Amino acid sequence: MKILLVDDDAFLRDMYAKKFSDAGHTIDVAETGMMALQKFRQGEQYDVVLLDMVMPGIGGIDLMKEVFDLAGDHAPKCIVLSNQGQMEDIKAASAAGAAGYIIKAETIPSEVVHEVTTIIEKT
Repeated sequence: MKILLVDDDAFLRDMYAKKFSDAGHTIDVAETGMMALQKFRQGEQYDVVLLDMVMPGIGGIDLMKEVFDLAGDHAPKCIVLSNQGQMEDIKAASAAGAAGYIIKAETIPSEVVHEVTTIIEKT
């Protein structure tokens, strides 16, 4: 899978990128939602966008909406990877089109790779 990982925390971004790369996936990263959107505007295509809910500038919900608009028929699956675990956050992400929601604090990095794969296989 070709994955775009969007997270403003450099440590987490690097750690997850390594885990996905070690698992054989092609990984690209963006530290903000605006940087992620720029990649789509430049014609990049991804199978999955793994994104945080709370980021400077544009948050996860708005980022998903923009990604779906920009990518059109080639829209990737969007999966939220966040510490925001309130039911209203999960419902809002689902309503915006998220294929899945993973809570960082409840999932170790190697499990995140497995969870993303499972979510993609189900959708």
